[in-house]
Amino acid sequence: MRVFCSFVITLALYVQPCAQTYYVRDFGAVGDGKTINTAAIQKAIDSCRENGGGTVVVPTGTFISGTLQLFSNINLHLERGAVLKGSNKVSDYYLHGKRVGLIYTEHANNVSITGEGNIDGSGDSFMDLNKSKRIDGAGTMYTRQGVHFREVSSGLGDGPLVPLDRPFQMIIFSDCRNVTIRNVTISNSPFWTVHLADCDGVVVSGVRIWNNLMIPNNDGIDFTSCSNVQMSDCDIRTGDDGIVTVGYAYHFDLPGYNNLRHVSENITVTNCHIVSRSSAIRVGGWDQNEMRNYTFSNIVIDSSNRGIHLCVRDSGSIRNIMFSNIYIQTRLFTGDWWGNGEPINIEAIRGKEKVPLGNIRGVKFSHVIAEGAAGILLYSSDESEIEDVSFHDVSLTIENDPLGSTCGGNFDLRPVTDQRYSLFKHDIPAFYAQHVRDIRLRDMDIRWGDVRENYFTNGIEFSDFKNIMIEGCTIAPAPHSKNTAAISLENGKGYRIINSFPLFSGMKFLSKRNVETN
Repeated sequence: MRVFCSFVITLALYVQPCAQTYYVRDFGAVGDGKTINTAAIQKAIDSCRENGGGTVVVPTGTFISGTLQLFSNINLHLERGAVLKGSNKVSDYYLHGKRVGLIYTEHANNVSITGEGNIDGSGDSFMDLNKSKRIDGAGTMYTRQGVHFREVSSGLGDGPLVPLDRPFQMIIFSDCRNVTIRNVTISNSPFWTVHLADCDGVVVSGVRIWNNLMIPNNDGIDFTSCSNVQMSDCDIRTGDDGIVTVGYAYHFDLPGYNNLRHVSENITVTNCHIVSRSSAIRVGGWDQNEMRNYTFSNIVIDSSNRGIHLCVRDSGSIRNIMFSNIYIQTRLFTGDWWGNGEPINIEAIRGKEKVPLGNIRGVKFSHVIAEGAAGILLYSSDESEIEDVSFHDVSLTIENDPLGSTCGGNFDLRPVTDQRYSLFKHDIPAFYAQHVRDIRLRDMDIRWGDVRENYFTNGIEFSDFKNIMIEGCTIAPAPHSKNTAAISLENGKGYRIINSFPLFSGMKFLSKRNVETN
């Protein structure tokens, strides 16, 4: 054990030692890429804990390990050139009789993972690398293409690979305070990569999460029921959702969850790059707690299936969310990934029986450039309304996608209780909103690339609405569609269109059906 101390001289002239540093090699760990080092590394961690905390160092080398448990006042530090690599055996991922992942921490304070090394989850070892997952016939029966939806003539297409038996969340912090993850690279996760559950006071900075884009469920980082989170300067590349913020009520039979029920609030995400084959940013999901007070800024999203996705499926609600200075580029994918090319997707639709359905209110988008294979979608059922949503200085271009004929022209709202509204055929306006109120579009520019599919229709379309305003917008319908308009309004009450124009002369500007002005 190597100990490095400094001395603090107080007025009483006494000496107080600093926290200690523990090198895993000194406890028998071998960085040869072959030896299983779980016991040796855990021994270093336990020794650090027994002596009041400090830093546990993984030096240069490849150290294979199963599940490790961190505790309060411990920093797990990976030096440059260090690789902490997960075992390729599921039997190495058990703690207290329950299967978990590579690093597990619960009920801890002042705990961190830092350094310039790599944590590798060996995700490929838990996949069938020769098979990809397809949506079954029942799942495609309402789509435009039927059983040929997202069809791949040969090979794996865009995946996802079929998972084998695998570990659970790769890195978990559950019910912790003052958590920091800084500068490390985390790669090749077999399941969710980083999961922070019911944590307060979290900093995630300078982290790279580079996963195999073919692996399902390998979310980048999930903040479930967390509060007071700062995330910045990260590069997230995942098959599943990139960044998730959600309020959960836990009922998992796993250590550390204990049916915790906390509101998710006060989360800031900035200066990040994200690639995802599901949603680059997802807010909400299968929730029973409120999600509120989030800001997302200075973010680049590219080559993703969905850009930004806000959703409620049961009694959880979403409040006060701001997105600014964001570039989004989406495309279509084959295989059983959720989403269908939408740059921005907001949904309030039932996914659980016998609970009151929550709603979405107070969402602002500003200074957004979006280029994608589908339009912006706001979709709510008649049980709930999406309300008080604004778009300011948004440039949207719908581009031709080579998979348009086999994948496009559908809405993907999975998971919902009514299968008809899970994955189904629907025309694609550039902006579509249903069962909404108090929606404002200002300084919005809608254009189309060389799109030729006949399911592309209106520029902006509202259905079943109350109180919308369209101001200073330049809008065009799809170039090859007939009987479409720059703006289409149906079954609504209260609208204002101010200083807005069709992109080209000769286009039909406004179509109305069953609409009241006030």
